Parts: sequence; C-alpha cells; structure tokens
Amino acid sequence: MSAQGYEEELRAERAHVAGLYDRLDAERVRVKSEYEAALRGDGAGAMERDVGVRALGREVKRLDVVDNGLCFGRLDAVSGERSYIGRIGLFDQDDDYKPVLLDWRAPAARPFYTATGANPEDMRRRRQFHTRGRAVLGFTDEVLGRPGEDGDGDPDAALLAAVNAPRGEGMRDIVATIQAEQDEIIRLDHPGVLVIEGGPGTGKTVVALHRVAYLLYTQRERMERHGALVVGPNPAFLHHIGRVLPSLGETDVVFTTTGGFVPGLHVTAEDAPETARLKGSLKILDVLKAAVADRQRLPAEPIPVQLKDVTVRIDAETAEWARQEARDSGLPHNEARAVFTDIVTYVLTERAIGRIGRGWLSRDDREEWEQFRAGLLAELAADEKFTAALDELWPIMTPEQLLAELYSSPERLRAAGADQTLLRTEGDAWTVSDVPLLDELVDLLGRDKAADKAAEQAAQRERQAEAEYAEGVMEVMKLDREEMDEDIMLSAENLLYAEDLAERFVEHDTRTLVERASADRDWTYRHVVVDEAQELSEMDWRVLMRRCPGRSFTVVGDLAQRRSEAGARSWDAVLAPYVPGRWVYRSLTVNYRTPAEIMAVAADVLAEFAPGVKAPDSVRASGVPPWSRQVTEDELAAAVEEFVREEAGREGTSVVIGPPGVPGAVPPSETKGLEFDAVLVVEPAAILADGPRGAAELYVALTRATQRLGVLHRDPLPPALSGLEELPVAARR
Repeated sequence: MSAQGYEEELRAERAHVAGLYDRLDAERVRVKSEYEAALRGDGAGAMERDVGVRALGREVKRLDVVDNGLCFGRLDAVSGERSYIGRIGLFDQDDDYKPVLLDWRAPAARPFYTATGANPEDMRRRRQFHTRGRAVLGFTDEVLGRPGEDGDGDPDAALLAAVNAPRGEGMRDIVATIQAEQDEIIRLDHPGVLVIEGGPGTGKTVVALHRVAYLLYTQRERMERHGALVVGPNPAFLHHIGRVLPSLGETDVVFTTTGGFVPGLHVTAEDAPETARLKGSLKILDVLKAAVADRQRLPAEPIPVQLKDVTVRIDAETAEWARQEARDSGLPHNEARAVFTDIVTYVLTERAIGRIGRGWLSRDDREEWEQFRAGLLAELAADEKFTAALDELWPIMTPEQLLAELYSSPERLRAAGADQTLLRTEGDAWTVSDVPLLDELVDLLGRDKAADKAAEQAAQRERQAEAEYAEGVMEVMKLDREEMDEDIMLSAENLLYAEDLAERFVEHDTRTLVERASADRDWTYRHVVVDEAQELSEMDWRVLMRRCPGRSFTVVGDLAQRRSEAGARSWDAVLAPYVPGRWVYRSLTVNYRTPAEIMAVAADVLAEFAPGVKAPDSVRASGVPPWSRQVTEDELAAAVEEFVREEAGREGTSVVIGPPGVPGAVPPSETKGLEFDAVLVVEPAAILADGPRGAAELYVALTRATQRLGVLHRDPLPPALSGLEELPVAARR
C-alpha cells in the first residue's frame, strides 16, 4: 500500500471509529436515563424496581469502561464482508439490530485471533488498529492466504509493540493481541475444572481473566445471578489485575485473596511455614471437630436448679444422655443445643413433677401432668442460673470465639489433639491460614437459631410499625368530600393505599452483585478463577469448593513457583478428591513478558531447584543484558537509591525486591503475578537461604522485569547467578 493510500485508509478508519463512539455515547445516554427512572421506581413494584436497577446498573458500568480502544481491529472476508472487532458489541437499532461492532467473544470474531496464512478461515485481511483513548493512531494489515502480496504486513507487529510497551500501574488486557494458543484456552468448552500452567510471563493470568469474560458473555443467563470469583495471592496483585475485566465490559466479578473468604475478618499476618503446613492439612479437621466436642461438657458435680417448689439437679448422667442425643441428631453444634436443652428440661421437669405430685398426682392424669410441665418449662426458661448451666455445658459459640480460645490455651489444644505449635498469646491475631479454619467452623457450629429468630421478629415489628405509620398518614390525607371544591376532587383511584405508601418507607436492596456477594459468606458463584493456585492448601480448596457447588473453575499456577509448605505438589492430588475425571490440563510455553536475556538467568536458578522443569521460551530479546554489582554494607543503601533515582527518570515502572531489612525493598512474595519495566534484586543469597521456598522466591523476583534487571549483592553471588556480568556503575548506564 502506498503512503498516500495508507493515509486515505487511515482517514476513513478514523471516521468509522468516530461513528462507533457516537453510537456508544447515544447508548450511554439512553441507558442512564432508564437507570435513573428505575431508581425513582417509575411505574414499577418493589421487586421489579430492584431487578431493573441492578440490570441497568450493570449496563451503565459496561458502557462506561470501554472508551479506551473500543474498536481495535477489522476482518475482511473473502466474500467482501467487513467486520469491525471491539471490546463490546454495538448494534444498529434502525436496521433490525444489525451488528456494527462485533464483541471479541462472538463466534464471528474468532478468526481475528485464529486465522493464519496457511489457514485463513475464509478471511482476506486482518487489520489491527493502534489507538490511544478514542484516537486511531495507525493500523497494521496482515493479508491472509496470499503469501508475497504487497502489503502483507508483519503478523507479530502488534504483539511485539504490546509486549515492548512501558508498563503502567496495572495489568492491561490482551484483547487486541490474543494469540492462537491463548484463544484456544479462552474459548475451551469444558464444564469442569481447567488447569492452566505456565512459567513466568506466559500470560496465564490474563488468559484466565479473558476466559471469565468469555464465559460471562456466552453463558450470561446462567452466570449473571451468581457472578464469578477471582482469587489472587495478595491485595497488590488484585489491584494490578483489577482493570482487566472492567475494560472488557464485565463488572459482576468479586476479587479476593484467600484471607478474604470470611467477610469482615481482619487478617494481620502469615504463619511460620510449619504452622501454615499444620493448619493447611486436612488433618486439622479432626482438631476442629475435637475442639467443638471438647466444649460439649459434662458437669463434674451436679448443678442445682432452684425452682419455686423444688430443687432439681443436672447430673453427669442426664448431661451425658442429652449430649449423646444432640450429637446423634447430626445438627451443627449451635443448632444441636436445642436437642440438648430438650433432653435436660425433660429430665428436670419429670423429676420436679414426680416430687411435687408425690402421693396425689399420677402419670395417668396426663392433662394435669402436662399443665405442671408447662409451668415448669416457663420457670426454667426464665431462670438465669439454668441458662448459665446450659452455657457451661453446651455454649453457643462463634467460629472466632472457639478458635481464639483454642489457640490461647495449652489445655484446650491438648484436649483437641492439636500440636502445641499452634499456641499463641493473642488467640484472635488472625493469619491467612486461620481463614479456612474459621470458614470450616461456620459449618461445624451452625447458626444461633435463637438469635436469628430474634432478629427476624425485630424485622417484622419494624415492618409492622412502618405500615401503621403509613396508615396514619393516610388518615391525615383524607378530606371531607363535601367541603372539597369540584376542581380538586380526588377520585378513588388517585388515593394511595396504606400498603403502597408503606412500601415507600422500605429500604430496597439495590446493592450490586459484587457488593452483595462480598458481604455474604454463603454466596455461591457460577465460576471461580484461582491464581497462583500452587500456593493454596488443602483447607483452602475446601473453602473454594463450598463457594462453587457446580465445580466450574479456571485454575492458574506454576508448580515450580510454589513457596508455601502447605501448597500443591501436583494438580491431581489437589483436584481428584473433588472432580475426579472432570479436570483438564493446558500449558502455556511462550514467555511474552521476560526478555530472553533475563530469562536465561532465571532458567539457571530454575534448573538448580527444579531440574525437571523447562523454563518458557521468550518471544523477544531486549538487547539489554542483566547486570550485577557487588557493594559493601555501607554502599548498599546508596546503590538502591541510585537505582530508584535513575528509573524515576525513565518511562515505565520499577521495583526493588529483597529480603527483610533492605531499605525500600519489597519481599518477592508480594510481587507474585506483577510485572515491572525494571527490577533490582538485592541480596539474592539471603533470599536463597530459605531453602526450596527461597529458591522459588528468587525465581519469581528475577522474572518480574520486562526490560531491565540488576542485582546488588554484598556476599559472593550464588552459583546459579554466576553468569551475570559484574559491572561498575558507569559501565551499565
């Protein structure tokens, strides 16, 4: 294509894309108007209003987040038909809703990612736009099925431009540059668990996120009521990936770490490796069950209960019978208290009636006997000492209360058969490893039905008060029709009924799906993405399986990067107990992030601690060799500051990664899944000193860079890094 022809084409494409933005803006105005009407409740009942508000709220968000690169490509078919490809679909409402912009997930858009010169899929040309915001800066053409024709273009140009671009604050979507192997995984039709494994930089995380967007598009009706869950290793990672799905028009997704499974819980730290291993093992289930059973006590001495006419006692025999009946009921601990209480009260009332009625009341006189029982039951229910006795023998407990008291008591740990390693001074200083245990205890303990009933009764009283208030308002509004002027006469159909008015005072739940799901421990999701899945313990997986009864998962990880002692050593060991025969494995082998020069260094570290694992092949070289520099103790802080100062003057992002004690450094564990233009790794020997866990962390640290890597060290470099060129400061600039 000549330069003049290119400019003419570019002007035409700019005009076309501008027209698409005009349609987007018009659609936004229409949807926002309908959303505001739904908020006012115009012509709708309470239920219709809530449903409408949520649906339109989702649509408002979907339209608001696609400004940047709305349209990123064009497909020209052999038939001459042209299709524009974008983040969302747009339709011509005046032409029988003909698509004017294809959603990238639509079947008709798939050749944009899969057509090749050898297999053009009836396509003539693939055009990729280079955009900034709403502006089309240029385009690249790839002519398909006609090798050697002028203007074929470079099929890798858009990909290389994307991977070489400076990194911003968060992860970007790859919707314009999805590769064929990635597209196959994104669109994989598998209803169970999909495991995506790949080394650093292979794009496994962003592929998983695009798969969620694809499922939300193709299975909208099935998924929209429950949404999807994305589980990541730390808050920084979630912040990093948080823009990807909204940029693709999807907002019904909850993001959390494993520390966020219990709503409202404040997690402060991580456990030591051995403690985390103990808590992450399924063997801890026996400890939890024993800890609950230990709170179901028998009295050492009979407990007297003073009634009006007689004193009765709760002895060990009675409590043991009641305890066994409660346990045999199969109910959770808190709910089984009702069974325990029923047996105890039965025994006490029988004894009391027998004593009070001795000589004049027979069991044959059932009516009088039951009248006595009713009176005694009322006495027991009002007796504070009886309630205290029940609390001692079968207390109502929260998961937090039980676990905190277990951790802070050597005696309770021994009674539950737990390792004394779990002992700590502050029982409620929650760690990430405590979260799945607390979640498990929600099911073991169950609800406090008495408290739930009291809350429901309070809600009913509030609703009744609202209706009575509304009726009072109606009384005030009544007018004496004989005194009304004919011009202001109110007809019967104009009058509001009390219940209609009362509805105005009801607070409807208009929270988004994400807000409702995040606050509800019992919420279940249609699909769950688990990133850095190799770090999750057996107990973590139990939590996740409860959150997704349909067992629809995208599991993302790299066993070679496992740092947790409680983490996975094989995918089959993790998944077979839950989805035997229902999980499939896919691997990504091309590194799109890390330049070949840096990956060669990281591959040497990988070979040291995981000799059977092959490092992914880098798709590009940067031309910038990684460097190392040995410094003294006194020079270390200044050398770190120098790196930070130099990188601040460059476009892109940078980070200093090191062990605790290095000024300005973050630990490798907090950079998992993140990427930066430049990385400085400090004291690699100190990172490696943590054994296999340290080797995995050094591997993670070395593979965060997309352009430049430096290493600062005081001690000699570990053998795996001996290939790094030792350079003075001046030589590496």
